[in-house]
Amino acid sequence: MSGRVMVFAPTPLLTVTIDQPNETPELHLHPGGQGVWQARMVLSHGVDVVLCTALGGEIGQVLEPLLVSEGVDLKVVTRDSGGSGGYVHDRRGGTRQEIVDVTGQPFSRHELDELYNLALGEGLCAAVSVLSGPNHPSLVPADLYRRFAADLGSNGSRVVVDLSGEHLTAVLDSGVFFLKVSHEELIADGRAAGDGEEQLTRALHELHAAGAENVVVSRADRPALALVDGEVFEVRMPRLEAADPRGAGDSMTASVAAVVARGGDLRTAIRTGAAAGALNVTRHGLGTGRLESINGLVDRVRLEPAGILPQGRTTPDELAQRVAGR
Repeated sequence: MSGRVMVFAPTPLLTVTIDQPNETPELHLHPGGQGVWQARMVLSHGVDVVLCTALGGEIGQVLEPLLVSEGVDLKVVTRDSGGSGGYVHDRRGGTRQEIVDVTGQPFSRHELDELYNLALGEGLCAAVSVLSGPNHPSLVPADLYRRFAADLGSNGSRVVVDLSGEHLTAVLDSGVFFLKVSHEELIADGRAAGDGEEQLTRALHELHAAGAENVVVSRADRPALALVDGEVFEVRMPRLEAADPRGAGDSMTASVAAVVARGGDLRTAIRTGAAAGALNVTRHGLGTGRLESINGLVDRVRLEPAGILPQGRTTPDELAQRVAGR
């Protein structure tokens, strides 16, 4: 099995951004979406990546050459049932203003079968498989992710995900090597009662018991919480001023996948991911960053034992037994 990473990106986006850094306005056209941003960051680490996706309609015709120009090994299923999605943002005022957001069309059964077979074959040849979420939950059924996690994991590929809602529940049923999720998503999904450390620590252990071997919960401008080998850490690093707050989570997930794919240990991977995420928000391009800058910041990232048990002093073993008995 190679040291490459397979990124499953079912619904890439065409992103159009209007900017004006000086007297002349600029128009930026790029491929985007969670999986594309993750693949871009994996490449920043010098790790080979194969991007498995589906494209359709006029937007798909524009996206394909843009994706090829990213330098990824692109594998495409051509869609007949509908077009791909995208958005137009205006950033001339200093903050993003959404002009239009096109979700895209749900997949037909035939298209799902073709995309599943394509991505499964590539994932079985990769050291790490990243399952990125769809542009909208309705576009790709959650059970497809459950099957992916089961088939890839049982055949030796380490599965890395950044999902929420029913798609997260689906992959947990099969088990994953690494899960990244935000505290807002945990609260919205009813997996955490609040944003306090005790509530989130409880959620970490419950996610582990439900099927996530290792978990990182991002907390916006507060240190992320990580559960690695049964121990909870705070991920502490220097604060950097953000140019665009989006994209930190995708950069972290992709960096973890890249480091693990080339044989690195998970704690180093999480520190590297935290550095990549912090640097990404200092830039306007999502999933971007210079590897030497990321490596220069890794030594400043610390994993400090949190030393907090959930309310009631429940131990991790007790939590695992409680979840298993549901």
